[in-house]
Amino acid sequence: MAKCDLHANYCLQKHYYKPQSPLEQSMIMIKNDTNSLFAKQVLLATGWAENVIITWNEAGNITSITDQQRKNPAYESVDFLLPGMSNLHCHSFQRAMAGLAEISHSPRDSFWTWRDLMYRFVVKLTPKDVQIIASFTYMEMLQSGFTSIGEFHYLHQQPDGSKYDDPAEMANMVIAGAKETGIALTMLPVFYAHSDFGGADPDPHQNRFTHNLDDFQLLINKLRQQHPEIITGIAPHSLRAVTLEQLTELLRNNPNYPVHIHIAEQMTEVRSCEQHLGARPVQWLLDNYQIDDRWCLVHATHMDKNEVKQMANSGAVAGLCPITEANLGDGIFDAVEYAKANGGFGIGSDSCVRIDLADELRTLEYSQRLRDQKRVRLAPTKTSVGGHLYRQAAKGGAQALGQNNGNIAIGETASFISLDTTMPSLAERSKDAIIDGWIFASQNSPVTDVWVAGNHLIKDKAHQNQQEITANYIKCLRRLLDSN
Repeated sequence: MAKCDLHANYCLQKHYYKPQSPLEQSMIMIKNDTNSLFAKQVLLATGWAENVIITWNEAGNITSITDQQRKNPAYESVDFLLPGMSNLHCHSFQRAMAGLAEISHSPRDSFWTWRDLMYRFVVKLTPKDVQIIASFTYMEMLQSGFTSIGEFHYLHQQPDGSKYDDPAEMANMVIAGAKETGIALTMLPVFYAHSDFGGADPDPHQNRFTHNLDDFQLLINKLRQQHPEIITGIAPHSLRAVTLEQLTELLRNNPNYPVHIHIAEQMTEVRSCEQHLGARPVQWLLDNYQIDDRWCLVHATHMDKNEVKQMANSGAVAGLCPITEANLGDGIFDAVEYAKANGGFGIGSDSCVRIDLADELRTLEYSQRLRDQKRVRLAPTKTSVGGHLYRQAAKGGAQALGQNNGNIAIGETASFISLDTTMPSLAERSKDAIIDGWIFASQNSPVTDVWVAGNHLIKDKAHQNQQEITANYIKCLRRLLDSN
């Protein structure tokens, strides 16, 4: 089969959120009046620097980075500054079921039995629930050091599968949650049409997820028109949930936007793909489409060596979610071989069972050590593994979300995080050794402050709306769990 001629140059798009109404303005935290920040140590795109002042404009883009020999009291200051991290894969509503699936029902418990619980849970969610849960989830992500999020959003319809009057009803609730917290959002509405390969009819439990092509494109177009400040890509759910013809049409209708897809997460999926399509999932995708730097292949857990090399060479980003992949028993991504082939990757929280930036990177590295029975698997010789993983994940995540961040450099978005270097696991260290201390040695998060597009959203570990967001979330949980 010839490759589909669907490639278009993919240019990273700038994203920032500027409050529109007085209510929304009240939700944005502490804005630095001078739009400048002094950092004693900072990881720039060019490497480590000391005693610099970073300045940005009202659009939230960095305009200058200048040397400053000593701390200037005119500027807010931090001891240690890193570029913010992108969280490239998230189903925010699943945060509300975190920990509820940790009961043994059978020796055959697996991803598929976990999915059955998710189906029973999702039917309860109202649009307002979705907003409340998204707000809480995104606040936690900011506090962990994530400054942008890719929402893989597949909860579209009413519980019985009927449409809302506004086809963007549920998507708008997610967007409202992002705006309440200030996190930068790439919206990834999911196209979901089938329950399995071969165009199988959807399962009744999937009623809230499904679309036909026309209705899906209507949703996409409406979101892009209503929210031009937000990047809206597309997310064909998986090869089992879309047909070849549908995937081709989705790509033809959306040639210049991020494309995210679940792929090769479970061996059951791999075997079924071989049976129906005659090839492993990643190999089939690479053989039939022009996979390039606007694609994010989420999980890609089960690849052979040829798939690993071809995927790395394609320019696509591997969307890795190590905590969720471990929680669901997915398997171990071959990050060692992928790194040798210079493949790009980013990290995501996926099911949001635990939101912890450092733990995602630590679990990724430790999974390779456990499998190989060796140490320091994912860093070049004489290189800090924590520092290397952080840089690579920040770069890959920004690419996958189409956002102009992941580096601290002139022209990029002023999104960064500061760490408390007085914590024992970080004390008396500098540069990459501090990142290593955070990822591998810290019992508690050292993230103290977070800026997104110049907005100071987390200050002294707290979000300005934290009390209200948390209270609303607990009230929502009480209703959802009482209905069990």
